[in-house]
Amino acid sequence: MTQPAALILAGSRPGAPDPVAKAEGVAHKSLVEIAGQPMLAHVVHALREAGTSRIAVSASDDAVRDLALLLGCEVLATGTGPSASVAIGLEALGAPLLVTTSDHALLRGEWVRDFLNDTPQGSDVAILLARREAIEAAMPGSKRTYLRFADGQWSGCNLFLLASGNAGLAIETWKMVEADRKRPWRIAARLGLGMLLGYALGRLTLAAAIARLGKRIGVTASLVAARDGLAAVDVDKPADLADARTIMAKR
Repeated sequence: MTQPAALILAGSRPGAPDPVAKAEGVAHKSLVEIAGQPMLAHVVHALREAGTSRIAVSASDDAVRDLALLLGCEVLATGTGPSASVAIGLEALGAPLLVTTSDHALLRGEWVRDFLNDTPQGSDVAILLARREAIEAAMPGSKRTYLRFADGQWSGCNLFLLASGNAGLAIETWKMVEADRKRPWRIAARLGLGMLLGYALGRLTLAAAIARLGKRIGVTASLVAARDGLAAVDVDKPADLADARTIMAKR
């Protein structure tokens, strides 16, 4: 695989203001400083450390767009949600394309390289997830939302690979997963009665669910297990920011 370009999602969800941005008194949480640098800068530096030369930031806030340009990134428009922004990014940058978020402040180049190396050959789409055991070993006491399946409890790592041109077929499904990401039984139900029954009986693995979901839309989709549980730690709330600052201070 050629070295993928990268897209950093830095849009704003409609509705109430972001709690992290509000607590820190900034326009967008991408601008919140950790260890003397804005979160967005940490993400960009990690991607560059991984060998990514072409990086684009999907943002609507003027200050975030200005920072992205200052960091040497391209700036793209945001869509109506994360999946729509990814569609814009895929059209502009092509595949293969790494996708992550601007609040993934702890991201490390090593994690990105491991993700690419661990993605099975022939995958059109790959998703990085961390096992609960790995997260709790890396960060005891961490409170996360877990997807419970037969192969364990998993939490997302906000790192995705659209490895081929076929990956565009997965974007509409991405919208569905966005809506149901905290209700895995609904994802299983969309795969058919057999899958729902398997989930209810505790027999459905997340790896199988992802592969089946991909097959239904015409792509080969793979789950990749994170080697470091910290890969699942992003900054969604002020408590996460405090944890990120503590971890970064120890690096």
